[in-house]
Amino acid sequence: MSGCESAALDASVAPGCPPGLAPSTSSDEFTAPHVASSALLVIDTQVDFLDGGASPIAGTSDVLPEIAELLQAYRRVGRPVVHVIRLYDGDDVDLVRRAAVRDGAPIVRPGTKGAQIAPSLLTGVDTELDSDILLAGTVQRVGENEVVIWKPRWSAFFRTPLDDYLKQLAVETVVVAGCNFPNCPRATIFDASERDYRVVVVEDATSGVTSERLADVVALGVRALSTEAVVRELTGQPAARS
Repeated sequence: MSGCESAALDASVAPGCPPGLAPSTSSDEFTAPHVASSALLVIDTQVDFLDGGASPIAGTSDVLPEIAELLQAYRRVGRPVVHVIRLYDGDDVDLVRRAAVRDGAPIVRPGTKGAQIAPSLLTGVDTELDSDILLAGTVQRVGENEVVIWKPRWSAFFRTPLDDYLKQLAVETVVVAGCNFPNCPRATIFDASERDYRVVVVEDATSGVTSERLADVVALGVRALSTEAVVRELTGQPAARS
């Protein structure tokens, strides 16, 4: 466990931690995460965003092993997992990418291999995405406690069934990992905070993380933890290394 991560857990600012990284209190009854009763949100870990994909995001392939460890732990204890994905179809796309998609950029197109979730993350789980179900705003089940949801913009909460789904399961803590921190994970974290969820970002299981970016969300009461810390809190056991 890093010094900064220890600070996030016990609120004592460790030497070298970015200003504001540690929460103001370790026992804040409103922000302290309940990892053992949390849901895992895995953001945009699709083939097109991996190394060799149509639109690779730096560092995303590198964090797949840590995401796989989180998934294994959540599956083992039967806690909810939500894969939140992109599908670019027509003009229902972020403005900054709309021109490229309209011009035919082959990025996470419905029904393509590039739109699929990284196979290493869904070992033993039904991996074929149903674009019609997802684009209709419906939750697609891929496991006993595991679903996929399509998001049309940055945040996993914007025009999606995510909030209702989590409320049905009485989830009050979300653990966020995936691709690419400055965009979709960060937007998801802000929207989760606005909806009064307790939030954890798994810093070594999320691409695009920097100390400065973490400090921005930790200032909101978000906890920045490692995969090992989350798995240990969830299961009482160390992370399983492949």
